Amino acid sequence: MGTITKQDKIYVAGHRGLVGSAIVRSLKRQGYTNIIGRTHKELDLTNQADVKSFFESERPDVVVLAAAKVGGINANQTMPAEFAYENMQIQCNVIKCCHDYKVKKLLFLGSTCIYPKMAPQPIPEDALLTGLLEPTNEAYAIAKISGLLMCKYFKQQYGDDFISCMPTNLYGPYDNYDLENSHVMPAMIRKFHEAKINGKPSVELWGSGAPLREFLYSDDMADACVFLLENYSGWQHVNIGTGKEVTIKELAETVKKCVGFEGDIVWNSDMPDGTPRKLTNVDKLHALGWKHKVELEEGVQSAYNWFKENVEAARL
Repeated sequence: MGTITKQDKIYVAGHRGLVGSAIVRSLKRQGYTNIIGRTHKELDLTNQADVKSFFESERPDVVVLAAAKVGGINANQTMPAEFAYENMQIQCNVIKCCHDYKVKKLLFLGSTCIYPKMAPQPIPEDALLTGLLEPTNEAYAIAKISGLLMCKYFKQQYGDDFISCMPTNLYGPYDNYDLENSHVMPAMIRKFHEAKINGKPSVELWGSGAPLREFLYSDDMADACVFLLENYSGWQHVNIGTGKEVTIKELAETVKKCVGFEGDIVWNSDMPDGTPRKLTNVDKLHALGWKHKVELEEGVQSAYNWFKENVEAARL
């Protein structure tokens, strides 16, 4: 097991995204000073030769793989080939270099969409590969499953300390607020904000509001990742979540309250709801000694405050 130290050079791949930026903040809060990152312009992770020369010159001690091609249902359905190809390329290049350049610890980040569509709820880690995937994001899920298993195979064959975690639905600073391909929480924050600014009487939301979802504030997720880097070297991936769920309707009411929108919410029930329930079983993470701190209302307020301050930069 590779023990990580405060002096280690830590490469966070995807350091500008929702996940990566939170991990960088968490590492700094906990006294890690030697953190490196590269923007997509500086390093194309789908290019094998470029990734190799980066590892050759930088020689990171620890790697967090939080870079991925991501998007909502629409993007996943219209570009499945890109989602499969780009994510597999990124993973293959980075994981192999972590082995070749003797990185002492790698943390690979997946997503809960790797679980079967009809997985038991709350979803335990061992539900993986027990059933068919949700068709709307199958390409992304297949890529992520490959990466997670690749980490396991390198551990099995070479003893590499490569671990994986599966965060639930995340939200927070540096989220994607583009209405075409953002997730439910940032889309709501933006819709309610714009309705408030423009004095609109109501906001239309998709579906019935009945599905249950779990939301984790990005800084909590990042703290859990650092905790796993410091304390975990097991074979199995670890779910990261709150173990608590809310209906989309309750989420909408919370966002409405935090934004301060006074109008009505209109549910367009002609639009699809998606999976009725998606909750992670976080018993494993709790047993290891970590639990989330930020509850939904506090987190939504923080996310909205960030959005307001960064409305120009918030990837609109």
